Formats: sequence, C-alpha cells, structure tokens
Amino acid sequence: MRLAGPGQLNYSAGMNTAATNTPCFSLTTTGHVAHLVLNRPEAMNTMHPTFWHELDQVLTTLHREGTARALVISSTGKHFSAGMALETFGGAIQMDDHSAEGRAAIFDLLTDMQATFTKLETLRIPVIAAIQGGCIGGAVDMVTACCIRYATQDAFFCIQEINIGMVADVGTLQRLPKLIPLGVVKELAYTGRRLSAARALGYGLVNEVFDTQDAMLAAALQCASEIAAKLPVAIWGTKQVIHYSRDHSVDDALKQMGWVQGAIWSNAHVQEAVAAIKAKRPGEFPALSALQSFKEIGL
Repeated sequence: MRLAGPGQLNYSAGMNTAATNTPCFSLTTTGHVAHLVLNRPEAMNTMHPTFWHELDQVLTTLHREGTARALVISSTGKHFSAGMALETFGGAIQMDDHSAEGRAAIFDLLTDMQATFTKLETLRIPVIAAIQGGCIGGAVDMVTACCIRYATQDAFFCIQEINIGMVADVGTLQRLPKLIPLGVVKELAYTGRRLSAARALGYGLVNEVFDTQDAMLAAALQCASEIAAKLPVAIWGTKQVIHYSRDHSVDDALKQMGWVQGAIWSNAHVQEAVAAIKAKRPGEFPALSALQSFKEIGL
C-alpha cells in the first residue's frame, strides 16, 4: 500500500478549474483532468434513471469536446456505490413479464442501459476509477468498463444481482472475465460473495490498494495528470489498440495497429515530444478535435 507524500498531488498548479453540479454528480475539470464524483452518500450512491441520464450526458459531452485528456471517477461517503436502487424496479422501470412482447422489450431497455457504461470504454480518453467501501451490483458493471482501478483497503466488490434473483446484465459478466481468472468470476457470480480489495489486487482487478481514501484519490489524480501530459491523439490510439487487441487475434490486432499508427503518425508530434524530454519541460500538444454529430450539422 502506498500513501501520497507531501507535494505529490500537483496536477492543478497554475491551472483553471471549472465545476458543474447535478443531483447525482459533481464534475470538475482542472487543467486537462476531469473529475466526476458520485455525490449522493446518503443514498449510498445508488443508481436510478436520473443517475443514468446524467452519466450519459457527462460522458457524451466529454467525448465530443475533446478538451479533457483523462477522467477520474470517485465517490463520497462510506461506499463507492451500492448499485441499482432497488425501488427503481418497482417504480420507474416496469419490466413486463406477462407477454412475449413485453419480455422482448426488456432487451431494448437493457441495451440502452448497457450503452451508457460502454461509453466509459469508448470514451476518447482513459478513465480511472477510485473505489472506496462497497462496489456493489451495477457499480461493478461500471468500474469494469474503466481503464484503471484504484481501491482503498476496505473496498470490496460484489455481484449482488444473484442475491436478488437476477443475472448481472449491464457488463460485469462480459468484462470481468477479461480482467480476472474465469474461475473467480464464476465463484463471485454464482455465490454473490464479496471480493476484498486484497484479493482484487492479487487477481489484477485493481492496480493498487491504499490505506486511505485521500491517498487513493491523490494517486488517481496524479496518474490522470501524467496521462494528460502525453500527446492526446497518441493516448487515443493506444486505447483503441488495447481494446481491439483484447477482443481479436494477435494477427488481426497487429494489422489494426498498423492502420492506427499510419492514421495518427506525425513527425512534428514526435519531434516535440523528444524535444520536451531533452529540455525537461512539458510537451506542447494539440487537443483532440471536437466532434459534431452529422445529424446536427446546420441546426
């Protein structure tokens, strides 16, 4: 376990900070690092339709703007998130199981929910999750879509869905087997047992475990700051290649690597990066281009 030392967290020095608050989140952007905080500790940061709506909007905006170069997601209170708010199933979400047509509509509902967490994976910048306390149910779906996970020593992970008579359905069972041994996934998914931070570290689910939440968050923001100092389009390309390699053969992934490198190669960028290293100064790199939806052009 590692504690942040004095002066370690310096990512905000001399940089402007912008902040936005919503019912479920607070978002600050300091320099090129975005920090999204789950801010409903009194409700254990449970997830309901408003949570999904706000998260989807935040990720869509970050993806389109291209100004942030890394995203940290952290939380407040004792637990990172207790997952889906149980009252949602009997209120805002009506799962019609009385007809084939109603059950078929469940597919489209889940596809829509899955798409929001997939945006974490397809976001043009790396995403770092800082997890304290319980990471339960839908929260596991969420953090497995992130690039890097840090945890406090009291953190634990639980596939809670099996304990309430359902199958985890928003990404855990698809992404977790890519991160930890399959036998461990089955143990957790079949029993609903808790996976401690220590075991999660041993299996590689989390990158590092910290004594305190403050130390963990400092490390997450410091990592994000280091990422933000790199050439953004090279970070984008690296994320593209890693995710493609995960799901394809080595031969196919090597071909894709050539296409990506050929698409983003810039002698000027490489020369600037090398010059910055030699001069021991930050590199001066352009941001990712802002995106515009084709269907919105001219509106």
